[in-house]
Amino acid sequence: MIPPLPLGTDGPQLPQLGLGCMGMSEFYGETDDAQSLAVLDRAYELGVRIFDTADMYGNGHNEELLARFFKQGRAEAFVATKFGIRKQPGEYARTIDISPDYIRQACDASLRRLGIDRIDLYYIHRAEAGRDIEETMGVLADLVAAGKIARIGLSEVSAQTLRRAHAVHPVAAVQSEYSLTTRDMEAGVLPTCRELGVAFVAYSPLGRGLLSGAIDRETLAENDFRRQAPRFGEDALEANRARLATLSAIADRREATPAQVALAWVLAKGVFAIPGTKRLAYLEQNIAAASLTLSADDIDRLDSAYAPGTFVGERYTAEGMKGVNA
Repeated sequence: MIPPLPLGTDGPQLPQLGLGCMGMSEFYGETDDAQSLAVLDRAYELGVRIFDTADMYGNGHNEELLARFFKQGRAEAFVATKFGIRKQPGEYARTIDISPDYIRQACDASLRRLGIDRIDLYYIHRAEAGRDIEETMGVLADLVAAGKIARIGLSEVSAQTLRRAHAVHPVAAVQSEYSLTTRDMEAGVLPTCRELGVAFVAYSPLGRGLLSGAIDRETLAENDFRRQAPRFGEDALEANRARLATLSAIADRREATPAQVALAWVLAKGVFAIPGTKRLAYLEQNIAAASLTLSADDIDRLDSAYAPGTFVGERYTAEGMKGVNA
């Protein structure tokens, strides 16, 4: 059973482990809708309730895929989607747009693609430079009042932006990359979330597969965006793989995989996690990690071995870093 956490101070209790659906539509090599639907079905069967998507994943395809899944009678599914990153199909280049008119258009389009009347959690995917977050939150508050969205979330924002946004309308959740490879959030955003009663949702809790120890350049498809990510560059990836000894040792002692230990570490921090996968075997391994209890010594060893700055290379290219920590 996946343990529950509250989504914010007055939000619902939801299973701590959700499912990131991005890779079912693009960025991580070839996709297969039938296989993805089987993964979604199995995730729900195993107790997953948070299904995380965005309008830019496959330029709408991901939301449409989830709509097919929801039509099978998934009454308890909790839908989280995002807006604000605009790009052309098949391209990585993007612009950030959270203008009032676009927010309203994007919300209506997501509702239509998802086939639902209300979005459970609507995230600002990235904050836009030069645009006041207060203006954006005001538009989103209107959408809450109109019944189109239930809760507001932020993604990859600074602690200061979170405080300003929360002063306008309660923020239910902040989503950012968080794992043993990426611990920036611990300096400001995570403490601020705890202070304000805002849930924290960790995406890429397995470091985009790096923490599995099984990733090398040869295993990445030609259209896998990690081929361009600095952290997965040939020299950087070799250096980063060499840093996994402590993780692997704890995994061996626990009779678990390195990925399961890495995911259990994130869950032990008292946050939600939404590892993404499009394969049943990986899904089931991830779900099993929710039952893996690390000792205080295990956590201390991992904290020490993987202090911030341990891993080599930025997590995104400069293009991907647009709007991060805004």
